[in-house]
Amino acid sequence: MSTTIDTTTTSPASEPTPGLTAIPHIIGGERIAADGRTGAVFSPATGGQTGEVALASAALVHEAARTAQAAQRGWRATGLGKRQQVMFRLREIIASRAEELARIITAEHGKTVPDALGEVTRGLENVEFCTSLMHHLKGEYSEQVASGVDVHQVRQPVGVVACITPFNFPAMVPLWMVTTAIAAGNAVILKPSERDPSAANWIADAFAEAGLPAGILNVVHGDKEAVDAILDDEIIRAVSFVGSTPIAKYIYTRAAENGKRVQALGGAKNHMIVMPDADLDSAADAAISAGYGSAGERCMAVSVVVAVGEVADDLVAKIAERMPAVTVGDGTEPGIEMGPLITRDALDRVTGFVAGAEAEGARVVVDGRELDTPGDGFFIGPSLVDDVAPGMRVYDEEIFGPVLSVVRVANYDEAVDLINANRYANGTAVFTRDGKTARQFEFDIEVGMVGINVPIPVPVGAFSFGGWKDSLFGDTHMYGAEAFQFYTRRKVVTTRWPDPSESQISLGFPTH
Repeated sequence: MSTTIDTTTTSPASEPTPGLTAIPHIIGGERIAADGRTGAVFSPATGGQTGEVALASAALVHEAARTAQAAQRGWRATGLGKRQQVMFRLREIIASRAEELARIITAEHGKTVPDALGEVTRGLENVEFCTSLMHHLKGEYSEQVASGVDVHQVRQPVGVVACITPFNFPAMVPLWMVTTAIAAGNAVILKPSERDPSAANWIADAFAEAGLPAGILNVVHGDKEAVDAILDDEIIRAVSFVGSTPIAKYIYTRAAENGKRVQALGGAKNHMIVMPDADLDSAADAAISAGYGSAGERCMAVSVVVAVGEVADDLVAKIAERMPAVTVGDGTEPGIEMGPLITRDALDRVTGFVAGAEAEGARVVVDGRELDTPGDGFFIGPSLVDDVAPGMRVYDEEIFGPVLSVVRVANYDEAVDLINANRYANGTAVFTRDGKTARQFEFDIEVGMVGINVPIPVPVGAFSFGGWKDSLFGDTHMYGAEAFQFYTRRKVVTTRWPDPSESQISLGFPTH
């Protein structure tokens, strides 16, 4: 997954540059212009700068936290039915204007419009899940736990929470986090990636249109200064994060040291095993779709195909023969299947992995650097690298680009051992026609999300998203039932209504 707090090209000017879109913060329902520093926002398809996003100071973050805290008191007291109506209206707004949001995503991220529409749809799943907030926030009750004593447990909001979201899903991940947090009665500070920030403002406006009171959802744009202020602010009680593993570790450690509840989802190196009995055409189609969709900038993208036994040669050939049909270009154009990478730095990084693969002993079957595209956009074609092994950078590191590696193993056990030895454990898949193998794989594999003939096993909205090992810091996954647990605190109340005549002093420990 992508880090969201990298250094951004900044300007000290507070006045917007002519010809560029100024992207403000939203605090307490008001648009707050840059008070000093700004970051450059680019069109990945052209390479040109299109906007300037305000970058928050620590003081502005604290102002947002105070605003959220004041607003949250009223939102917590709001009836669940009224909260539910906001969710229903939000669902209709997003569904009716999904393409509008998708085009905003494409303009700043680069993914194709159909891919962006898919992102919006998956985010909408969580909005729909949250319309049942009355069910998800139900407590528990036991009567007569002792003579005349009843106990009940309720879920109450944490207070003010911060959501720090990545560039690769500028609408879906905010909708995964923010919607649940708000449904549970919290106020939110959303800090989106400064690389593609406009979708977050659109979502905040949609919430306001749906009837959410001002100050419950605040959007604060920024870089590391803003993130550190979030992690240190005493008002903020919980932090949700999606990004790279090094930053996830940093956020988890610093926020936890400050007494905050934290869920920090990190990086991935997702493997797809292809067994000798698999349908190789289906497996090759899946590898293309899962490896090169959204230019590989997905934390659930397949980056390693594990070819078991003698299938490797045929499988590599089938993948390679499909690759020329992948159309690369401006994501707004009809028929384009893969857009550019998010920034020139990302392009240089991915190019470096392909360039270094052969020196490490791998074989570049298809070289995406050879793609001929017009203009100065951040384009690279899909790459296929064979004979990859652990110890090579192309295998060990998260590339986050359209590079598919092939590792050859002799049998099922070697394939499982390979995956289980990897420090990442976000998603994995096996392609097989044998039910026994599939069931054994599900039992053996030490990964948080598993697909059986499904290359990108992102759970539907009623389940929760998250990996194991270095792909997750904290013990709570994203969206679904686990998210309501993360954004609420349990309170247990023990009740007794004795007759005054029964009152007496007892210094012993109560047992009944």
